Amino acid sequence: MESKNGQSRSDALSALQWLHAMGVDTVMLDSPIDRFTEPPPAPLETHALSKPAATPRPAPVGLRQIAPSEGAKYAIEAASAANSIADLKMAVEDFDGCALKFTATKTVFADGNKDADVMLIGEAPGVDEDRQGLPFVGISGQLLDKMLAAIGLSRKKNVYMSNILFWRPPGNRSPTTAEIAACMPFVQRHIELVKPKVLVFLGGTAAKTMLGTTEGIMQLRGRWFNYEEGDLETAIPALPTLHPTFLLHQATQKKEAWRDLLAIKSKLLD
Repeated sequence: MESKNGQSRSDALSALQWLHAMGVDTVMLDSPIDRFTEPPPAPLETHALSKPAATPRPAPVGLRQIAPSEGAKYAIEAASAANSIADLKMAVEDFDGCALKFTATKTVFADGNKDADVMLIGEAPGVDEDRQGLPFVGISGQLLDKMLAAIGLSRKKNVYMSNILFWRPPGNRSPTTAEIAACMPFVQRHIELVKPKVLVFLGGTAAKTMLGTTEGIMQLRGRWFNYEEGDLETAIPALPTLHPTFLLHQATQKKEAWRDLLAIKSKLLD
């Protein structure tokens, strides 16, 4: 038979086991503790994990990366120094002030007859143009060739074509303001050297950029403007029209493009 103290110890142990089974895991004192006056527990000592030093990404071999703020300034100097289309092409290929150059496969400068009366300015190279290094050689370019042929024009004989950007934006995204600003001095000098009788701006981005307007292509197309930028002796008649890529997706708009083509043909006969 257990003693009184032994029975008390057994009862206490049974009570503790029951409390533990009920989820009680904190020992309470006989009197309450004001924990608002207690000092906070000392923080556990932690050791920050050391991170390996970041390896700087090397610049592309043979290329000088230029900050966007300096790109346009350098482009003005390089474009102004070009006295021929060959010089300008070399200047564009050597230019490193547009970030697109570092993601593109090739520089897409121009195609066609540099002595042509008609100069087309599009937006930017696509995947096919980036691969071949020539503007308008993909599906939209094939449509463009057919459109030009309908009014007796050909890139081999009497049409010269380029873009406001010389490198393909990744994923064919829209160009940024900085990218356009970096290329514009070359585009303006390009027009000065070609001296076409008629300029044609293909698509909204090209038209708004070259004309310095915010109007959309549907408001601009079919209207003649005077292009007077740069050191031109006389203004050049310029006509915005729909981009062939747009026409591939909106076949009903081809009739509007046909009106623009007839307007170009009529202007060349003036």
